[in-house]
Amino acid sequence: MKKYTFELLRRDGRWQEQSREAYDRGNGAVILLYNREKRTVVLTRQFRFPVFTHGHDGYLIEAAAGLLDNASPEARIVAEAEEETGFRVTRVEPVFTVFMSPGSVTEKLYFFIAEYQADDRRGDGGGLAAEGEDIEVLEWPLTRALQAIRDGEIMDAKTIILLQHLALNADTLLAG
Repeated sequence: MKKYTFELLRRDGRWQEQSREAYDRGNGAVILLYNREKRTVVLTRQFRFPVFTHGHDGYLIEAAAGLLDNASPEARIVAEAEEETGFRVTRVEPVFTVFMSPGSVTEKLYFFIAEYQADDRRGDGGGLAAEGEDIEVLEWPLTRALQAIRDGEIMDAKTIILLQHLALNADTLLAG
């Protein structure tokens, strides 16, 4: 967390000194893998300590994601998808770029989707043990994932956004 002091030009034309705190953790990328024929999605379940501090068990169901670490969003998300899910995707489609918590966090998040097939699996996924990751890979019907949002089982914003994007565009993305 870093404190910044700056001059802001207000709408009324006056300058005002303001102070704000912001947390810079770097930018990230997230991807939702989907299978057109089976109408399934690949998600992950992993422990998130900040969620645990709210009295939750800490395990969130999410789309594969990670920090860019100086890589391009596309290159990083292809690597992250394989590390976390075991699927190697070669063609990723950018969806949009958003600021998830612009009131306090500087992170810009790049959203992607990619179609996967069974023969794209290169391993078990599960993340990198050296980074402390212990990720469960889930392959769910899209209908099950959407119900999990309604039931409060999926509580991760980036995942909800991508699942709703897929549902809203199902006529083109899932058309046979």
